[in-house]
Amino acid sequence: MNSKPLPGLEPITLATMVGCYGGLALATAVLPQVSVLLAFLATTFTIALHSSLQHEALHGHPTRNRVLNELLVFPAVGLLIPYGRFRDLHLAHHHDDILTDPYDDPESNFQDPRVWAKAPGWKKALFRVNNTLLGRIFLGPGISTLALWREDRRLIAQGDRAVLRAWVLHGFGVLPVIWWFSTYATLPVWTYIIAAYLGFGLLKIRTYLEHRAYGTAAGRTVIIEDRGPLAFLFLNNNYHVVHHTHPGEPWYRMQKLYYANPEKYQALNDGYLYRNYAEIFRKYLFRSKDPVPHPLMENP
Repeated sequence: MNSKPLPGLEPITLATMVGCYGGLALATAVLPQVSVLLAFLATTFTIALHSSLQHEALHGHPTRNRVLNELLVFPAVGLLIPYGRFRDLHLAHHHDDILTDPYDDPESNFQDPRVWAKAPGWKKALFRVNNTLLGRIFLGPGISTLALWREDRRLIAQGDRAVLRAWVLHGFGVLPVIWWFSTYATLPVWTYIIAAYLGFGLLKIRTYLEHRAYGTAAGRTVIIEDRGPLAFLFLNNNYHVVHHTHPGEPWYRMQKLYYANPEKYQALNDGYLYRNYAEIFRKYLFRSKDPVPHPLMENP
């Protein structure tokens, strides 16, 4: 089911990386002298794009050399999540038979119903708001980051060297950001930190309904037929069942693969389809798509 990566260098992805870093440099060093608000928005966008490029890197792009790919996305411009942890957790997520499982899928937003039944009222209220699209954008980064920090602290205390190494490398990855702000950037540091948080929030739009609780593994992964700015920001990951079917294919082939045979992919995921992100905003900005407790797990 998995296809092999295309051979050789991918100029399109490499050019996108260059554009992302160039855009971030302009947003933090030049645009603040024109408009801090404009600089903030551009910074938020480019930080989110950088995360999408990290996703490409961990899947083997833009070269076939893993070390080189990781060096290309090494600067920790998003601040919050170590690349090594994102890589390892995301690759674990790509085992389709465990998608949405609260224990086995590290990217699941569902809770075990038995755990949920015992949760305090404040936590239930918080997670219910987080299950709306608006809540996921503004609360989601904080909830998921704190959960990762807590879990990784436990793993490091237990002697997990891989997790410790990821955080040490992340510290080194933050150094280029510190250097940039100490030499060239004119955007206030606090503004950049907020942009990093909201850049993560933008990514939560993509992951909000990426997977559903469903009986068959292939039917859990969405198709969003969007070709606008958010599709570019997410590097066509909105054609998500295509990505899960062909994780080795680069982002710029996703649309072509899907539209060459849309019926195939819609049959594969049992019609889990949205026409665009505008439809998703209309339906779920202020209300939940799914319950917090996993609907296919045994209730207490």
